[in-house]
Amino acid sequence: MCTAFRFYEAHLGGSALPDPSQVPPERRKDVLHARMNIGGTELVGSDVPPEHFESMRSAYLYFSVGSISEAERIYALLTDGGKIFMPLAETFIAFRFAMLRDRFGTFWALIYERPPGPRQL
Repeated sequence: MCTAFRFYEAHLGGSALPDPSQVPPERRKDVLHARMNIGGTELVGSDVPPEHFESMRSAYLYFSVGSISEAERIYALLTDGGKIFMPLAETFIAFRFAMLRDRFGTFWALIYERPPGPRQL
């Protein structure tokens, strides 16, 4: 998981905490607590020891972006080494929408939403 948070930190923004000097030596490569602001949404998480790790299933982190180019950039990053469930495409609710699992096992729904318009009944 540490690798995942470091990847998200480098490519999506935010920072993983705490300072490694405050962590026991055997857990220094782990992220015991991470708080990241990604696209205006706060993502909070932590590592678990490898013997207790289980990847997420059936829960998606929705990541809303502000442009087609940003959706394409994030999609390329998150799909590299991952699995695509719904390719990045235009839909009736979004200029771009995709569903995927990244290389770290995190499920993402990536969206660049259409502005709300009048609803038809």
